[in-house]
Amino acid sequence: MGPKFHEQVCYTLYSTSATVTQAYRGLLKSLNLTYPQFVVMMALWEAEGVSMTALANTVGISKATMTPLLKRLEALGYITRELADNDERQKKVMLTKEGRSIAPNAALIAKHALCATGLDMDEAEQLMALCQKIKTNLT
Repeated sequence: MGPKFHEQVCYTLYSTSATVTQAYRGLLKSLNLTYPQFVVMMALWEAEGVSMTALANTVGISKATMTPLLKRLEALGYITRELADNDERQKKVMLTKEGRSIAPNAALIAKHALCATGLDMDEAEQLMALCQKIKTNLT
């Protein structure tokens, strides 16, 4: 017979990711965000004014998925999309005042989510390093 799914790294990563995303669903309700929208907002809190293409690459979301996601964030009043100064074919994504104002609440949500995992900071850093190693080796 084939491999046992519960002994596979791929399944463990997949099922854990689904569980973490589900846990965030309730936490993000107060901000009216989905987990993928939250990921995009985190990237924008680090560096706004980036092109949609650069943002999609940063967070690992396809451009086709990014467009409706950004439209929803724009409808929430968290971002705007503006033509880039140096390339009229590109749009840059900017945070609004409202988008910046939710950052402290989002930080609390992320902290709460980490606490809910039961990991301490050293364990979380080890886990992130291992996941990054996997991503690096597979790309």
